Amino acid sequence: MSAVWPELPVVQAPMAGGPSTPELAAAVSDAGGLGFLAAGYKTAGAMRADITATRRLTSRPFGMNLFMPSLDDIDPAAVAAYRDLLAPETERLGVPPGVPPARDDARDDAYEAKVADLLADPPPFVSFTFGCPGQDVIHAFQERGTVVIVTVTTAGEARRASAADALCVQGSEAGGHRGSFTNTSGEPVPLRRLLQDVRAATAQPLIAAGGLATASDVAEVLGLGAVAAQIGTAFVRCPESGASPVHKAALADPRFTSTAMTRAFSGRPARGLVNRFLTEHSAHAPAAYPDVHYVTAPLRKAAAAQGDPEGVNLWAGESYRSATETPAAQLVTHLASH
Repeated sequence: MSAVWPELPVVQAPMAGGPSTPELAAAVSDAGGLGFLAAGYKTAGAMRADITATRRLTSRPFGMNLFMPSLDDIDPAAVAAYRDLLAPETERLGVPPGVPPARDDARDDAYEAKVADLLADPPPFVSFTFGCPGQDVIHAFQERGTVVIVTVTTAGEARRASAADALCVQGSEAGGHRGSFTNTSGEPVPLRRLLQDVRAATAQPLIAAGGLATASDVAEVLGLGAVAAQIGTAFVRCPESGASPVHKAALADPRFTSTAMTRAFSGRPARGLVNRFLTEHSAHAPAAYPDVHYVTAPLRKAAAAQGDPEGVNLWAGESYRSATETPAAQLVTHLASH
């Protein structure tokens, strides 16, 4: 991995749904860090367009992240009941909830098509979230010179990802979705303890993720044996980020005073700012990903369009108050300066 590893130990987290853009990834990579694009919720064609655009903007290494297809059993009745429960939201926003598509490859964002597209012309790094691909896929990327990273949330997951070149160790403090292999995993583990657990289970290079937002945070996890720090929320307010204006503003809005894990928006545990939607619906949301994501998508889109931060997912790690409007390149330099 040393042949292509960036000079600075800062990885910009792949953030699906808007924040990760070619401009953001390129700015991070040009500054000496490792920028990442996100293929989640995109077609293979849109993913390829992002890669092409990033290559136009930078000659430095960058990566693409893929969501593994959901293999969890889904209870359609529970999803339908939750959809009905959201009737007040539909009345408030003036749009109906979404309907999950049939469970097939298209529903899982055409994972196989994305893998095939990437293997034909891969970026220097590829990472996987929500599971570990088969060894045949990992080896195929490695044979093409691509570094393979798998997100893990337990020592057991780390052992199952032994063929990967590196592991992204995601602690409970992280914003956005918990990257666990299943939707029914146990309680999330704080990053510092998880790093110790995973280090005891494997000798692979570890990228630390979860609530990291300052130069001292980066220095701390490097001291604990990580090769780099993966940082997401701190980049959300950067001018190169594609996050919605509502999301960016909420990170600095004093009315939002805490974060929490919720299934309310997607059916999978994810950390975000505590707002009205999260408070009212977390207790009722089933463990049904990506079904709940599709159900709430029109509602979240409408809330964002109406400038309503109380009705949209405001993904944020525990260190969200450290997020500023600093340009991405300056942020990378700062993070690596301790």
